[in-house]
Amino acid sequence: MRFLERKADSAAGRPNRRLAFGIAAALAFTAGVAQADELADLKARLDAQEQQIKVLERKLELNDEAAKATTTSTATVKASPKGFSLQSPDNQNVLKVRGILHFDGHRYFDDITPATADTWLFRRVRPTIEGTLNGIYDFRFTPDFAGGKTIILDAFVAARLKPWAVVTAGKFKVPVGLERYVSASDLRFIERGFPTSLVPNRDLGVQLGGDISGGVVSYSVGYFNGVTDGGSSDGNTPTADTENDTKGDWAARVFVQPFLNSDNFALRGLGFGIAGTYVDSTGSTTTTLLPGYRTPGQQTFFSYRASSAAGVVPATNGTFADGERLRITPQAYYSIGSFGVLGEYVKLSQDVTRVTPTAGTRSQQLDNSAWQVQFAWFVTGEDESFKGFTPANVFSLENHTWGALELVARYHELDIDDDAFVGGANSFANPATAASKASAWGVGVNWYLNQNVKLSANYDVTTFEGGAAAGADRPDEKALFTRVGLAF
Repeated sequence: MRFLERKADSAAGRPNRRLAFGIAAALAFTAGVAQADELADLKARLDAQEQQIKVLERKLELNDEAAKATTTSTATVKASPKGFSLQSPDNQNVLKVRGILHFDGHRYFDDITPATADTWLFRRVRPTIEGTLNGIYDFRFTPDFAGGKTIILDAFVAARLKPWAVVTAGKFKVPVGLERYVSASDLRFIERGFPTSLVPNRDLGVQLGGDISGGVVSYSVGYFNGVTDGGSSDGNTPTADTENDTKGDWAARVFVQPFLNSDNFALRGLGFGIAGTYVDSTGSTTTTLLPGYRTPGQQTFFSYRASSAAGVVPATNGTFADGERLRITPQAYYSIGSFGVLGEYVKLSQDVTRVTPTAGTRSQQLDNSAWQVQFAWFVTGEDESFKGFTPANVFSLENHTWGALELVARYHELDIDDDAFVGGANSFANPATAASKASAWGVGVNWYLNQNVKLSANYDVTTFEGGAAAGADRPDEKALFTRVGLAF
């Protein structure tokens, strides 16, 4: 009986189980279909986003290509206190336009300088075009229109093969004098000192030079046409900017700044070196290859005897260079904070000859020398340096700023060998007109309105030994110099 009851219950539950299985299967199928639809939709959205990303990436690539194309084809034009420039996008080619204008005033308060020397004058009018080609070759072209004439001041090309190997060819400063190395716009005094009178200025030649250890050591060695003391090749005779004898000059310079990269800031501004020139050549009574020397006021105080005027016998009895000329100049510079000092010494050994009826041929080696020490102090606190300066502020009435103020002082001498005056009428120089020594002191003030405009005033007093009749001393020169300077 119980068996029959269980069998009946089992038969009655089968339809319910089948129904449950069907419902579960239907639900699973429905869920699967829904999940498949969601996955398909998600995939479609991901595909669309991926396509959008590709489109954006391509747009960015196109923008980069356009920017590069613009950069590649567009030069950079700049204007700053240092001048105007045009620069290629790769920085390998640069063209700069710069210039210097110096308008000076000379006033004398002595009894020897002619009244016509009191004057206004253009001391320098120098536009400059310079730049770089192919990242290696530097060039400069500078004419000068001052003094009512036109000369080529600088015209050279320099190949920077390595920092320590720079080859320069053309017309440029001969690497000798320390103060001569200072550009005209950076001079602390309006006129350079006596040592600069004994060293060459600008000449045509070829030079190898460069910096070692980041400028700790700098050197130059070159071969040049040759110029007289303090002169440039545009003053050569009989033809300007050509060799005036049969042999050229060798010139060399080594300058060391041992503490340039030191942590000791008190010694960073120290530099010292030595330079010199050598030539063995012969002049003539018409092309003497000998100079005259000038005072700070640009008045001649020493010259060698010239040939007699035509009709006077003998007509060719002037002193001329005849043999070796050797210049040696130790030099040094030091700056710390707002204080700076420059010093240099020059010794010139020159063989000379003079032919006279009474003494015949006289030849002698004459040793002339000059030295100077120069001080500079920025009252307004700017840092002194060998070249240039950075003003703490610029002159502006609106902002009540006044620029930079600098005080300067120096002492310098030029001493002529006493043997130049031995022999009376047969001497190499006339003691009645040529002084044997000039000593000068000067003080000055420089007002830098900004990096481009500079107002200067100097007062110089020069005393002499000899240079007047009967062995008397030439009267003192007392001069006031002023300058309005523009440089960019």
